[in-house]
Amino acid sequence: MNLEEMIKRINELYHKSQEEGLTDEEKEEQTRLRAAYVANVRANLRGQLDNVDIRETDGSITNLGERRKKNEQKSSGL
Repeated sequence: MNLEEMIKRINELYHKSQEEGLTDEEKEEQTRLRAAYVANVRANLRGQLDNVDIRETDGSITNLGERRKKNEQKSSGL
């Protein structure tokens, strides 16, 4: 299911829930779709942020993606 179809279905389920209510299966589908949508938004944002370069106070340029990877390695003990 592509993103447009996912959003359309989320909206359909929302409107149905407001009008007449959802079955248990539809509630589960709504929860799954919303979680998938949020994961997609987070992944897209992470991809954008990973490509951002910032200028440090000392004048050097740091890529946020590289900085995040270094911090993850430090926190995982690698």
